[in-house]
Amino acid sequence: MGKQVWRAVVAGGAAAVFTAVAAVPAGAAEGGASFSRVQVNSGKPIVIGTSKEVAIPASFRVTTTRAWKWGPLVYLYRNGADDALWHDIGTNDCPQRVGSCDIQETLYFDPSGWAMRNSEAGVWKVAGEVYFKDGSKDVDATGLTVHVKRNSRLTVNASPEPVAKGKTLTVTGKVTRANWETRKYALYGGRHVALQFKPSGAASYTTVKKVYANGSGALKTTVKASKTGTWRWAYYGNTTTGASLSPGDHVVVK
Repeated sequence: MGKQVWRAVVAGGAAAVFTAVAAVPAGAAEGGASFSRVQVNSGKPIVIGTSKEVAIPASFRVTTTRAWKWGPLVYLYRNGADDALWHDIGTNDCPQRVGSCDIQETLYFDPSGWAMRNSEAGVWKVAGEVYFKDGSKDVDATGLTVHVKRNSRLTVNASPEPVAKGKTLTVTGKVTRANWETRKYALYGGRHVALQFKPSGAASYTTVKKVYANGSGALKTTVKASKTGTWRWAYYGNTTTGASLSPGDHVVVK
């Protein structure tokens, strides 16, 4: 039996709460409905922190041959549908109960309200689901995959401020990552992070060098001060962790 999954669905302004046991998505041959034009978060990863609810847009077209009762919706699953990621769902109501209908959906992930596991970071598949008025349902694999990632954070400090031209500037910082189980940010050691600089008046940053954080997530490097401008760290993320940028630290060079 699959893992029991709780979802709250809001359709047409009314909320319905239900419990469903995930079944292996079988494709259109299961009968009754087919899902196409599926998009989740415009193809971008879903990045979740420790406290703030994240609202993810999704859209799809559903085509049914029988009248449906509730749904249609898309959700995330893996391991042959033994795992489904818990979330609330907001979706527009569709008056077309038989035939084709375009659905706009929002998936709400709340790490402060639900017991998320760190192991849930990674690749998930997307399934479509609809329940019919005769009591049957159709659950289809859509062929789409989505990365769900733990949020990361960076801090930065450049000193001394101000600094004399040609002197050494020391830039430090720290890398942390969301721990969904403790609902706190934990040190994230060994990360490869870029030091970036934007001269005063410039529109964009350029990478000056790349360094590794130590085992405690601490960053430290030195550069020669040449121009007044802003320094920051940039981490590009990995398969389970989202990318992040530190705030900028503006340093005047005299």
